Parts: sequence; structure tokens; C-alpha cells
Amino acid sequence: MATRKKAEPQTEQPKEAAGEEILQKTAKAIGSALGTIAVKTGLAHAEPTPSKKIPKLVKKEKKRLPRKEKKQAKKKLLSH
Repeated sequence: MATRKKAEPQTEQPKEAAGEEILQKTAKAIGSALGTIAVKTGLAHAEPTPSKKIPKLVKKEKKRLPRKEKKQAKKKLLSH
């Protein structure tokens, strides 16, 4: 089902205000275009984005005995 929007009466803006809007929009467009060109040519430096690196997990400092040493230690404990 399609709904109809209520028709709102458009208010007429003075010609001066409309002219200022157009000038602001064009100035903004020109400025952004010049900015991108300056960054690409190297005249201006783009702001570096902070890198979101996930740090590596820190290894625990526990010592692990090799199998043979574990077996020998276990035999010593059982023999006593």
C-alpha cells in the first residue's frame, strides 16, 4: 500500500538567500576538489589514520619440561 505524503506549501526564499546558498555550495565543492588534488600531488599531507592493530597475546613465562625429564621427575617422586 502506497501512502501519499501531505503536500507542504513551499516557502519562497528571497533571491539573495538562494544566491548565497549556491555560492556556499560551489565554494565547498571547489575547496574539496582542491584539497584532494593537493593531497594526491603531495603538496599537502593527509592526516594519518590511527592504525587499529590487535596486539599479540603475551606468552606466559612458565617453564615446561620435556617429556623425558617429566618422566624422570615422576619416577623420582614415586620411588621415594
